[in-house]
Amino acid sequence: MCGIAGIVKTEPGAQVDAAVLGRMCRTLIHRGPDDDGEYVKRGVGLGIRRLSVLDLATGHQPIHNEDQTVWVVFNGEIYNFAELRQELEALGHKFYTHTDTEVLVHLYEEHGAECVNKLRGMFAFAIYDERRESLLLARDRLGIKPLYYALDKSCLFFGSEIKAILAAAPHLKETDREGLLQFFYLGYIPDPRTAFARIQKLPPGHVLEFRKGTPQIRRYWDLPAYGASSAASEKEVLDELEARLTEAVRMRLLADVPLGALLSGGMDSSVIVALMARLSAKPIKTFSVGFRDSDFSEARFARMVAERCHTEHHELVVEPDLEQTLDVLTASLEEPFGDSSMIPTYHVCRAAREHVTVALSGDGGDEIFAGYERYQIHRRRRAFGTIPQAAGRFYREQLHTRLPQRTYGRGFLYNVSLAERERYFDYLSILAVRDRDRSVFSDEYWRAVEGSLPLDAYESYYEQAAARDPISRLLYLETKTSLPADMLTKVDRMSMAASLEVRVPMLDHPLVEWAAGLPIEWKLRGGQGKYILRKLAERLGIPAAIWDRPKQGFALPLVHWMRSEMKEELSRLLLEPRTLQRGYFSRGGVRALLEEHFRGRRDNSAKIWLLLVFELWHRNFLEAEQEWPGFSLATRTAGSREGSEVQTGPIR
Repeated sequence: MCGIAGIVKTEPGAQVDAAVLGRMCRTLIHRGPDDDGEYVKRGVGLGIRRLSVLDLATGHQPIHNEDQTVWVVFNGEIYNFAELRQELEALGHKFYTHTDTEVLVHLYEEHGAECVNKLRGMFAFAIYDERRESLLLARDRLGIKPLYYALDKSCLFFGSEIKAILAAAPHLKETDREGLLQFFYLGYIPDPRTAFARIQKLPPGHVLEFRKGTPQIRRYWDLPAYGASSAASEKEVLDELEARLTEAVRMRLLADVPLGALLSGGMDSSVIVALMARLSAKPIKTFSVGFRDSDFSEARFARMVAERCHTEHHELVVEPDLEQTLDVLTASLEEPFGDSSMIPTYHVCRAAREHVTVALSGDGGDEIFAGYERYQIHRRRRAFGTIPQAAGRFYREQLHTRLPQRTYGRGFLYNVSLAERERYFDYLSILAVRDRDRSVFSDEYWRAVEGSLPLDAYESYYEQAAARDPISRLLYLETKTSLPADMLTKVDRMSMAASLEVRVPMLDHPLVEWAAGLPIEWKLRGGQGKYILRKLAERLGIPAAIWDRPKQGFALPLVHWMRSEMKEELSRLLLEPRTLQRGYFSRGGVRALLEEHFRGRRDNSAKIWLLLVFELWHRNFLEAEQEWPGFSLATRTAGSREGSEVQTGPIR
C-alpha cells in the first residue's frame, strides 16, 4: 500500500519543481514508510511513498515500460496480476520486476484507459504517457482506495490525500459551503465533493484523462441490475456464495510480509476469519478491540470466533485518550469526519501493525447483503405512505417548529410525515440544517445554505438505480455514497495512519456483481438482513451467538461519556466565543442540544459528536500551523503505542 502524488503542467516551457513534489510526498509518509521515488521530466512530476508488501527487493516505484515512455505510480493491490502478466508476456512484453505494479504499464500499452476493465483489486494510480503527453488517473470500482485532484488553470494536482495537494498549492484551501453542509447532514462528504471548493474526489469506478490542459472524466463500471438473477435453491445460492467468497479471501492472502485479520466480533469479520483459517496451514493472527463498558464491547464475541478458528488472538482493551486521539485524527483528516467508530478502528489498526503489515477485514457486508437495521425500519414505515402529502406538509410547516425540542416523538412524527423516499433520507440525516435541526445553526448560516440541496446526490442515485424494489434501490444508493465516503474512507485513513494495509474480500467486484443480482429475499428475510450470509456463517461453524443476534456495530459509548467525563469539556469547547464566532452555530441552540442530552431527555450524542469534530477540524487542521513538508501522523503518535490500555482524558 502506498501514497501517490503528482503535478502535470501543460503551459509551454513549464517545469515541475522536484522540491515541491518532494513536499507533497512527505505529507504521505504514514502511507508509505518503506520507500520513496519520483519521476520528474519537464512539466510532469509523479511521486510515491511505498509500503512494501509484494516484491520487496525490486518493486521500487515509479515503474516504467520497456522504452521508458510510460510511467506509473500506484496505490493498491492487483490480485489477478499473475494471470495478467502471463497474458502480457505472451504478447511480447518484458518485465523487470515481480510486482503487480508493472502489469499496469504494459496493460496500458495494450488497452489504453480501458486497462482498468482488466483489473481485479483495489487501486488508485496515475499513468503518464510521454508520447501522448497525457495523464491517466483511475480509481477502483468500489472506492476502496482514495484519489483526489485539483485543476488550477492549466495545472493538474493529484494525491492520495488532500494534504498532498495543499502542500503544493496552499491557495486551494478555500472551504466548500456545499460540502460542509453535506457533512452536517450525513457525517461525511459524498464523492465527488470535498471540504474544499477547488479539490475533488475522483469517484469510484471512474477514470480521468488529462491532456492539453483539459480533464475528461468518465465512468468505466457500474453495478448491474439488482434482482435480475433467476430463482435458485438455497443450497445453490449458498454454495455459490461460499465458493466466491473463498476465492476472494484466497486471492487476498498473497503477501511477502506478515498477514492477519481484524476481528470485530460481528458476523462479517467472523466469516472472513473462518475462511482464512480454512485456507491457512498455520494459525492466523487476529486482532480485536474492546471497551470496559460491556454494552459497547464485542470483545467476548471476537474471542469466541478466535477460539473456534484456533487463531493467534490479540485483544486490546481501550479507554481512549480522547484528547490525544482526537487531536491527532482531526489534524490528519483533511475533511471533518463524523463516524465515531474511526477511533476504535484506529486503535485496532495500531494494535495489528505491531504484528503484521497486512490485515483482512469484513467491511462491505452490510451494504452488499442488506445488513443495516435501517432497511427494515424503512420497510416498516412504508405503512405511513397513506398519510396525505398535504397533511404531512401542514405538520412540518405549521406544527413541528412550534413543538418544544424535548417533545417525545417529535422527530418520529416529522419523519413519517414525509414521502417514502424523503423519509429514508431524513432518517440518515444527523443534523438537518434547514429543517428539524434549524435551531442549532445561526440565522446567518441558515440563510447562506437556504437554497442548497444537500441530498441531491442521494436523489440522483436513487432514481438511476437499476432495481425494482425499494430496498435494492437503497443498497445501490449506499454503495455509491456511504460505502466509499464513510466506511471505506474510515478504514483507509485509520489503517494508513498506522501504516497497515487492509484488504476487503467482501468487496471483490465479481462477488459484488453476483450479490447485486440476487433477489432481495436472499438478503432481507423474516425481519433480518444478510439472510444468506447468516446461512454461510452457520455452515462454517461460527457460534450462533455471533450471527443470531442484533447488529451491534463498532461504536464508542459516547452517550455515556458525554454525560460524565466529557461533559464539562464539551460545554466549554462548543459554547466558547472562538467556536461561535465562526458563524455556523446558535449559542442557544447548541446549549439546548447539550442540556437535553446531559439531562437524559434524548440521546443527542451523534449530533454533538459532529459539532465537536467540526470544531476540532477547524482548530487542528484549518487553523493549525501545518508543517506540510514533513507532516507525518506516525511521528505524532510515537510514544502512544506501548501497552494495551489508554486512559480517558479531557478534550482540548
